Amino acid sequence: MLNREEYIEQAYFFEVIAKRLPENIPMQEILEQLRAETLATTKLPMAIDYMLAELKHSGTMYPAMQQLRHYFSPFQTYLMSEAESDRGRFDIRVAIEILQREAEYRAKTPSRQGLFMYEFEALCRNRLTYDQGLAAIANDDHFDEHWKEWILIVRRQIGIVEIADLIYARSWFFVNQQRQLGREVDLKDHSILFDEKEGKVAFANRQKDPLYLFAALQRHLGYPTVPKPKPDDGSKQQILQMTRLLEQLSQRVKLLEEEQRGGFDLSNFYKKQ
Repeated sequence: MLNREEYIEQAYFFEVIAKRLPENIPMQEILEQLRAETLATTKLPMAIDYMLAELKHSGTMYPAMQQLRHYFSPFQTYLMSEAESDRGRFDIRVAIEILQREAEYRAKTPSRQGLFMYEFEALCRNRLTYDQGLAAIANDDHFDEHWKEWILIVRRQIGIVEIADLIYARSWFFVNQQRQLGREVDLKDHSILFDEKEGKVAFANRQKDPLYLFAALQRHLGYPTVPKPKPDDGSKQQILQMTRLLEQLSQRVKLLEEEQRGGFDLSNFYKKQ
């Protein structure tokens, strides 16, 4: 895990990229500008130099992030690899915004529960691969061995067992319910990872859409919200269609004006040899 100032600079780094990408500024220029803007007392300028060199060499940044395993988490690298993939449909602007909010959350006092739910929701909302995504989350140094073991269990059972049931079974709310029924839970083999509040929310959202679970955790426990993919309203396509239509109408008006003046010259439409 990095110092707080490193995560603050990472959040600024991704925020500036998110603002300047819609302005059609090349990524190389953005990185060169950020190289001078970020604090020299942090390790981010050196990381930017490495990413800039990789971007000029291969056209992508995620291989450099993968080599900087001590600075960028595996989940950050996985998101960038999906965004830069030629076959994927994951928008890089959404990926940058997700990384920005994650860095802002890490700069505060993040809990393992909140960080896992944020990253898992990012996988769900953007329809990313659970196998690779959960493996990247499990390799994060922020999680201890108990968490890594459980995340790999989620990786194997997701799609078979609901995420709400998996959270409920590892919460103190489940343990207390079992004790009320006269049953004891072996805490050595069954590590508890979630508090009673998370267990209650998960229990109330069983057999429901997982998005309801994420929203409830954000309302009651203040978990960070994941940027939602913005649907394309088709405005750009409509503008292009209107532009073509106006060009056609303008050409027809010119032909009508020439016809009223006594005819038009057909030689303008001859194919030039």
